[in-house]
Amino acid sequence: MLKGISSLLSPELLKILMEMGHSDEIVLADGNFPAASHAQRLIRSDGHGIPELLEAILPLFPLDVYVDRPVALMAVTPGDPVETPIWDEYRSIVSRHHIADQPFEEVERFAFYERAKQAYAIVSTGEKALYANVILKKGVVTS
Repeated sequence: MLKGISSLLSPELLKILMEMGHSDEIVLADGNFPAASHAQRLIRSDGHGIPELLEAILPLFPLDVYVDRPVALMAVTPGDPVETPIWDEYRSIVSRHHIADQPFEEVERFAFYERAKQAYAIVSTGEKALYANVILKKGVVTS
């Protein structure tokens, strides 16, 4: 155990976060996402939701300030009537740890899959909300 670091962050996930460099991306994938078939590096975080993982990761993880939208979501497929209230949760969490009111990118489903294949790692979670997948682009530590 370490002081000041959430117990939700496994040693494997902490190692991945440390290894990542500027502009590397990590995907926090919901329970329906095909993480195992898309990941270069797969981290299992079964039983945990994405909001709680974001709360644990973002105090340690700088978002890229050199891009317009360092957070990307899987866009709702046109015609799908599903609601995405979890996105408001994400915005609230990000604004507590980084620049408030920064717009999130919405990436079409199949483009999101392709981008996820290029990500440094995918964290497979137990998140049940639909369209809950999120990509974080790492920035630099300035202080």
